[in-house]
Amino acid sequence: MPMPADLLRPDIIVPVVMYCALLWWVGRGLSWTARLATAAVTLVLIVCVLLVERGWG
Repeated sequence: MPMPADLLRPDIIVPVVMYCALLWWVGRGLSWTARLATAAVTLVLIVCVLLVERGWG
């Protein structure tokens, strides 16, 4: 099943890769629970930004 072309755009891929690298850097000294909490909060913030950017859906 091919991926939608929308997900392969550089303006989506680059921030995701940067987010993963930043999460790895910040999470190096954290426990797994703290890492998961940090990831969850960050993903919620990203979703909120996308909703605002796209005019609330």
